[in-house]
Amino acid sequence: MTVSTEHTGALTTGAVTDGFDHASTSYDRLVAINPGYHRDLRVSARRLRLPDRGRGLALLDLGCGTGASTSALLRAAPEARILGVDVSRGMLDVARAKRWPDHVSFRPARAEEITPAWVREHLGGPADAVFAAYLIRNVPDPDALLSTIGAVLRPGGRVALHEYSVADSASAGLLWSAVCWGVVIPAGRVLTGRSDLFRYLWSSVREFDGRARLLRRMRDGGLEAVGCAPLPGWWYGITHTFVGRRPLPPGRDAPTVEDRRG
Repeated sequence: MTVSTEHTGALTTGAVTDGFDHASTSYDRLVAINPGYHRDLRVSARRLRLPDRGRGLALLDLGCGTGASTSALLRAAPEARILGVDVSRGMLDVARAKRWPDHVSFRPARAEEITPAWVREHLGGPADAVFAAYLIRNVPDPDALLSTIGAVLRPGGRVALHEYSVADSASAGLLWSAVCWGVVIPAGRVLTGRSDLFRYLWSSVREFDGRARLLRRMRDGGLEAVGCAPLPGWWYGITHTFVGRRPLPPGRDAPTVEDRRG
């Protein structure tokens, strides 16, 4: 089965947000079908290696959806200030309805269009780290998103992209298709009454970057210390954490927590 890149691109720039809005009230029940979904997000959040329980840090969760990634980030850094960002109002409504500590908040925005000034206004300064789960595959211009992430990060700040990538592995691609057409698409149709978003999920992953290409994008976008690690379990080879860091200016040491507070 194949879906043209033109079809997937049209969905990326048009109907995907509507699809997430429509699926928002059923989305948590759908992802619960995968018992490793929340565990894997927590693993990727820990791979940011945030120190001291996040004390004094300001974190961005881009493409936060219904808050599953925000919860993972909160587990990794329970004392950090966290701002969740998503373009889908429906998903944000579900996220905001959950119980959160006062230092977690949510704002509607298109991730690739936020600016350093916007982040200063809503987060109090540049981000010490950015977490983006299942986002980069869904934006029209991945390079623009990586440029935005670099711009809103503090020098030395870290980024973790949690994403599906199967293009470098024929077996992973076959498993992905089998799971989508055997489980995800039928379950999505039952829970939401529509299957377009879930057919898009299948095709977008099939057409997305392989690991090597995405790592190259990250380097070309100005990030350093770039690397990739798979997630454990039956999704091994399908879901990965991609990490990187904004370089420090020459001769400058990494900022301390006291520097960040200042």
